[in-house]
Amino acid sequence: MPESPLMFPILPERPQDAAAIEALVEACFGPDRMQKTVYKFRDGVAPLRDLSFVVRDGAKVEGSIRYWPVTIGESEAPAILLGPLCIAPDRQGQGIGRALMRHSLYAATRQGHRLCVLVGDKSYYEPFGFRNAALPGLELPGWADPERFQFMELVPGAMQGVTGMVQRAPYAETARRGRRKAA
Repeated sequence: MPESPLMFPILPERPQDAAAIEALVEACFGPDRMQKTVYKFRDGVAPLRDLSFVVRDGAKVEGSIRYWPVTIGESEAPAILLGPLCIAPDRQGQGIGRALMRHSLYAATRQGHRLCVLVGDKSYYEPFGFRNAALPGLELPGWADPERFQFMELVPGAMQGVTGMVQRAPYAETARRGRRKAA
């Protein structure tokens, strides 16, 4: 995997990071985040362990990125849902989010993932190669600002023949009993 340009490395998320990540997500997105459409894909489902990364400064989690398994359309084309990407408020604007994005998208490509979807700020994600997901005919099962619903082909041509509703992956690993629901 590529080196991080940060003074501290991008590391795989550990089970003991869960509480710190939850607090970080709460600080970044607030309690209303649970009502958003993308949370339907995350509720009770474990994030993809090999695509869950953190940035730590000492013991403190300063940033986190996670991905979740989804499928698209009647063909159930496999894809990954990016998010949340969250950075400690006092560390935003320092390149941590961009580094997590580059690192995790590289890892996703190396692991053979072909498509990625997200709901997020167009101006932030567009430079990474994300485009409006409505253009090729992708849909979400609830409301999301159409300008914020985006996709990226991790493999050129991966969207060929893929249209329809993004849905929870039938093979998604459920979160372990007793573990807090993922952010």
